[in-house]
Amino acid sequence: MKIGANGSRDWLEAELADSLDEEIEMELEDSILSQEIAAIYDRAHPDALSRPAYLQALLKLQAELIRLQDWVVHTGEKVVVLFEGRDSAGKGGVIKRITQRLNPRVVRVVALPAPNDREKTQWYFQRYTPHLPAGGEIVLFDRSWYNRAGVERVMGFADERQVDEFFRDVPDFERMLVRSGIRLVKYWFSITDEEQQMRFLMRIHDPLKQWKLSPMDLQSRVRWEQYTKAKEEMFRSTNIPEAPWYIVEGNDKKRARLNCIDHLLSLIPYGDVPHEEVTLPERIYNQDYERAVLPRELYVPSKY
Repeated sequence: MKIGANGSRDWLEAELADSLDEEIEMELEDSILSQEIAAIYDRAHPDALSRPAYLQALLKLQAELIRLQDWVVHTGEKVVVLFEGRDSAGKGGVIKRITQRLNPRVVRVVALPAPNDREKTQWYFQRYTPHLPAGGEIVLFDRSWYNRAGVERVMGFADERQVDEFFRDVPDFERMLVRSGIRLVKYWFSITDEEQQMRFLMRIHDPLKQWKLSPMDLQSRVRWEQYTKAKEEMFRSTNIPEAPWYIVEGNDKKRARLNCIDHLLSLIPYGDVPHEEVTLPERIYNQDYERAVLPRELYVPSKY
């Protein structure tokens, strides 16, 4: 069976509609919130991007991310992107949009849990190094070794001696990564006190998001000023020319995602790479072949 020109156009339009539906599903984050909380959030963001404008810009950027991915594979480049920021600052949201249409064998996300007893006795950076990329890979760290400068310090999991040692070591560690050929990019997502409070309240009242709130997250509200001081010292000690920090203003989620992706693309000199033309081969038909009928109990029930 061959698909004609009109059929191809209809199929492509259906594929685009599916892509838009997928993104809209991800965007319907506040659908279960009470009308009162949703209204409060809308009043706090009166100049928010319209969904059509946001989706149009996002799809263009995601197409560029595919070009970047192809270039990284073709050239054997190694890319590491760190995403840091306060709880609920939007790190996970931008990571989802970056990886949404990319090959998980090329682009992977690393989000490590708290260190176990064995890892606590290791060289601090040891648990992170196995996750660094080989040639042709991009690794996105959803929080990174900078845990020591933030949550571990503020919550008392690391003492001042360990923090001082981290600040002495991390510039050399990152210079080593860059000298080895890794492109290292560091983002800090910045939100205001009021915005974090509102996002926490939304999570508390949204049953689809309550899992995101941990006792540690709630303590971060109590210790807002301590986190601020820790962040400022982190910038002073680790903002090096070889791996500078880039701050993403995150109060507006949609703009933060677009701005971050656009900026990341601007940092890497990717371009088009040669591709072999892909053609769909004709299927071989065997007149003697008869497809077996499988038992109905093997099928997933069609409830929808």
